[in-house]
Amino acid sequence: MWFKNLQIYRLPAPWAFNPEQMEEALQSQAFSPASSNELLRQGWDSPRANGKLVHVVNKQMLMMLGTEKKLLPSSVINQVAKAKAAEMEEQQGFPPGKKAMKELKERVAEELLPRAFSIRSNVWVWIDPVNGWLVVDAASPAKADDVIKLLLKAVDRMPLESLRVQRSPVAVMTGWLEADEAPYGFTIDQDTELRATGESRAAVRYVKHTLEPDDIRRHIAAGKQCTRLAMTWNDRISFVLTESLAIKGVKPLDVIKEGEAATYSDDERFDNDIVLMTGEMAKLLTDVVEALGGEAKA
Repeated sequence: MWFKNLQIYRLPAPWAFNPEQMEEALQSQAFSPASSNELLRQGWDSPRANGKLVHVVNKQMLMMLGTEKKLLPSSVINQVAKAKAAEMEEQQGFPPGKKAMKELKERVAEELLPRAFSIRSNVWVWIDPVNGWLVVDAASPAKADDVIKLLLKAVDRMPLESLRVQRSPVAVMTGWLEADEAPYGFTIDQDTELRATGESRAAVRYVKHTLEPDDIRRHIAAGKQCTRLAMTWNDRISFVLTESLAIKGVKPLDVIKEGEAATYSDDERFDNDIVLMTGEMAKLLTDVVEALGGEAKA
C-alpha cells in the first residue's frame, strides 16, 4: 500500500503526542453509517480489521477518514418534482410559483433520500512523529483541508502547519528546466507543464515526451514558467512536483522491491509496505525540501 498523492504538512520533530493519545482523541469522531435521512456522514474508521482508529508500525501512525455519501442526482429530483408540479397544476388550475416549486423540490429530496444509493470512500493520513511529517493522501488541497479540519477538531491545539520552503517551487522548477539539470539525487522525466503568467494563461504540456532543452528555453523566454514537473528520486520513486508543493502520481520503482523480505499474511504484508513506504517517503520529503532551498519557518 502506497500513498499516491501527497498533501504535506509539518509538525514539531519529534512530536510527543503518542498513538494512545491520538486513539482517544479520534474516538469522538469515529465513523458510523449514515442514517436513512442523512446525505453525508464522515468519521475516523479503522485502517485494519482490529477496530483501532490508529494503526502503528515502527512509530509511524496511519489513520483513515471514512466518508459515506448518498447519491441523489438533481436530475432525478427535478424529474419527480416536475411530475408532481403537473399534478398540482391539474388540481388547482395553475402551475406552482417559484417559492412553491422550491419547497416541492425540497420535499421530493427528503422523500427520495432514504432510497438513495450510498458510496463509501476513504482518505488516508500518515503521521511521522519522529521527523515531524503529516501527509494526507489526497489529489486536491480541498479534500485534504476537509481531513485537516476534522483532525484539528479532534486533537486540541495540534501544532500543525503547512509546509513552507525558502524558494518558490515554480521558480526553482523553471530553473531546473532552463539549465537542463536536476538537483543531486533527482532526474527530470518526460512530463511537465509550462504556463504563462499574463492574462492569457497560455500553457503547454508535455506528456511522455522528450523535453528538448531548446524548445523548453523558448517557452521560458516567452514568459512561461513550470507549474508541474515529473521527476525520479534516487532511481527509487517517480512523482510529479506541483507549484503548490504537492507531490502527485507517486510510484515506487522496482528497485525498492528488490530487498523486500517475504511475508506470509495480509497483516504482515501491510505492515511491511507501511515500513517501506514511510521510510522512503520521509527521505524523499527531506530531499525535496532541501532542493527547494530548505524549510522556511513561519
